[in-house]
Amino acid sequence: MANNHEAAAVLLIASLLVAASLTADARITVQVMRASVEGSKAVSVPALTCNKVHGVQTGETCFSLAQGSGLTQEDFLGFNPNINCARVFVGQWVCLDASSA
Repeated sequence: MANNHEAAAVLLIASLLVAASLTADARITVQVMRASVEGSKAVSVPALTCNKVHGVQTGETCFSLAQGSGLTQEDFLGFNPNINCARVFVGQWVCLDASSA
């Protein structure tokens, strides 16, 4: 039983350290692995560095976050390539501004 409590404590501390490191330097680099096809050539998309992160709050959706930040839905999804807009949850970190690395 004590081992379970120790493991939970270690996991909690590790999670807090990750959260603290994200808020200390709110920059996340996102490598987008997608390509658009022009004719028969694939065009690579450059890696992005997130310059502004936001913790999702109650009632926010992908659309409302994009609209509130002055982004198109396409830009928002480009900054957040792994987001599932049908399952956005409170506290989830999303990128609201990014630039090429």
